[in-house]
Amino acid sequence: MSSLPASSLPTASLPVASGAALHVRPRTAERVACFAVQALADPGLLPRVLELFAKRGLVPERFFAQAEGQGREAVTLDIQVAGFDPQLTDYVARCLRQIPQVTAVLTTEKLAG
Repeated sequence: MSSLPASSLPTASLPVASGAALHVRPRTAERVACFAVQALADPGLLPRVLELFAKRGLVPERFFAQAEGQGREAVTLDIQVAGFDPQLTDYVARCLRQIPQVTAVLTTEKLAG
């Protein structure tokens, strides 16, 4: 097998586009709804909370639960779900507040990069 000098290889040139054609629209970041939930510790709490997302076919990006207090009588939940619009975030927060053990629900949002 012989090698050819680089100067004898065929070359191709591509047309250079104008600046407008090279403009690439940045990808829009996905909205992530964040829920901070305080509740009384109860064995049925976590399934009730997860049910609100599962019946919508959603799996949270993050679901963290931690027992708190001397006798572990309270639970703090951190839940993050991608793709929620503000109306759905508010609705799910209202549903969370209706769970008997829940004492507080705070919501916020962030953009996933």
